[in-house]
Amino acid sequence: MTTRKLLASLFVSLVFASTAAAQTKLAEEADDAFKKGFYFNAIELYKKAYTVEKKASTKAELIFKVGEAYRAIGDPQQAAVWYEKANKAQYTDPITYLYIGDMLKQDGKYAEAIASYNRFKDKKANDVRADASIAECQQAQEWKDSPTRYSVDPEVLLNTQQYDFTPAFADKKNEMVVYTSTRPGSTGTETDQIIGESFSDLFTSSRDRLGKWSEPVKLPISINTAGNEGAPIFNEKRNLMYFTRCPMEKKKVYGCDIWVAKKVGNNYAEPVILALRPDKNDTITIGHPALTVNEDAMIFASDMKWPGHKGGKDLYIVKLDKDGMPTGAPTNLGADINTAKDEMFPFVRQDGALYFSSTGRPSMGGMDIYRAEKSGENTWSAVDNMRSPINSSSDDFGIAFEGEEERGFFTSNRAGGKGQDDIWRFYLPDMIFALQGTAFDKANGQPLPGVKISVVGTNGSNFDAITDDNGGFSFVENGKDRYIKENTTYSVLVEKEGYLVVKDQATTVGLEESTTFVKEYFLQPAIVGGVVDLPSVLYEVDEFALVPASLDSLELAYRTLIDNPTMIVELRSHTDSRPTRRYKGGNMELSQKRAQSCVNYLVTKGIDPVRMVPVGRGPEEPRISDEAIKKMATKEEKEAAHQKNRRTDFKVLSYDYVPQAN
Repeated sequence: MTTRKLLASLFVSLVFASTAAAQTKLAEEADDAFKKGFYFNAIELYKKAYTVEKKASTKAELIFKVGEAYRAIGDPQQAAVWYEKANKAQYTDPITYLYIGDMLKQDGKYAEAIASYNRFKDKKANDVRADASIAECQQAQEWKDSPTRYSVDPEVLLNTQQYDFTPAFADKKNEMVVYTSTRPGSTGTETDQIIGESFSDLFTSSRDRLGKWSEPVKLPISINTAGNEGAPIFNEKRNLMYFTRCPMEKKKVYGCDIWVAKKVGNNYAEPVILALRPDKNDTITIGHPALTVNEDAMIFASDMKWPGHKGGKDLYIVKLDKDGMPTGAPTNLGADINTAKDEMFPFVRQDGALYFSSTGRPSMGGMDIYRAEKSGENTWSAVDNMRSPINSSSDDFGIAFEGEEERGFFTSNRAGGKGQDDIWRFYLPDMIFALQGTAFDKANGQPLPGVKISVVGTNGSNFDAITDDNGGFSFVENGKDRYIKENTTYSVLVEKEGYLVVKDQATTVGLEESTTFVKEYFLQPAIVGGVVDLPSVLYEVDEFALVPASLDSLELAYRTLIDNPTMIVELRSHTDSRPTRRYKGGNMELSQKRAQSCVNYLVTKGIDPVRMVPVGRGPEEPRISDEAIKKMATKEEKEAAHQKNRRTDFKVLSYDYVPQAN
């Protein structure tokens, strides 16, 4: 059971119109209790009716109705048990298999749920509900296997073995909460016929500097009555508390209303009912208030069939005057938010996003929490499931954020709590990033100590380190802070005297999980006469003009000259040994023209031409000899070898260039 107590649930369709005309008095009483929403009483009456019933088909029907009542109060384990009993008793409607699947899904047993849905499909092939439910199970399993970064834990000191739910922050420091509970000591002595426990009251607790919650204290009798009170919300000043109240009278069905009470010190003035209910209709449920950011409107849940009603309980919005009282008629939030089932427990965050719970959207099992983007004045759209671990296969609802922080509370009846519904805290832990790596001498492949690693971030940070004896460096913790932050791009400069500079970049922008960047930097010895290979610079056969792909290949030469501004190089092109007939000078002329085309391109990029000497090497200095190529078995191998000989590189001539002042 979740909160099908504060807005008595209409989850279960009234299936009793098709029942047999002959009913025992007990069965009739049970049906009446069920229709009124007194599910706890209905369960006991159906069980008693079963013991005196003689007809087998009616007995099977009574068993099925016990399952329906358990489903209504949110007990999936018992509901599944009784649906299975109905099957064994030859209950004729295969809907039991669909409902068993639903209950298994709420119990987190997705594979078993899919099996039950498939059994339902076998019996009702044209019913699309099974396929939709199977897809939900598959999606839920994916969300469970790949949870979001939120961390959740039960708030032990606020919870009991009873129902504890929907906390709201009651002071400006967000150190005090008011929440709903059915714990011992609640006002009144009667038992709620819906759940078979005490009626709910509002309790308050505050936490100290160490985060420990005080013993919860019940709010005064001006707030709590013998009926149900719950689902509070406070305005920004924390001097008004809106809450839901559902009156109680034995064997009578009453709806719920939203009330508001002024807070005076640690006490509350006598609350006032909000005039939202149509005249002469005392069974409508109105509750779960939430205030918009500027507090000029209130969102709430209701099964009232105002214009635009989608079904079940919808979310509505009504304007508030300067005193926080409703003015004008409520408006349905529309099909972007509401479904044919139930939308409840709204909460508006300071960024304007709307959070709510629903039973009418793809979920992980029971009632899930959803987030909708603000799309206009008092309108929301783009609804998204909050996923695991905020949501679970159980009922999850009543989320409340702590101001602008990525933390707060929500309610769930998942495993791991203390009782029925429990209050859970959540927070979004910081993503942890680090940058570490090793520098190597490119000539011999050995780790290179004494390399300076300088890092500059787009957030204004800058820091550096020197590689150790093993060539290693690490930027992890910076005192109590960390070097690498979220949503930041870092430029890395790697330099050591006697080596060419290496530049790199690392970014955390767009990352959604903690990451350690592991780098390996190979530094080219900066010796005069040293040769640096470039990626393949491609040309058409017997041509010297650069093809588009070659421009990317020359980027290394460009970056090397930019990063090492005093370097003067000999830019060299090589051909393979096969002759060309197009040029009088043969391969030497072709390679010279190719080298010049590389220089010309780099000049267009801004490199001073005096820093580059084009040299055509023709077929000289092959990487693979003609003799070795001739011994290769296939044409493909031979062509690949010739390609390795056709290359462009540069040789360092000096470090004497003096950069011109801008």
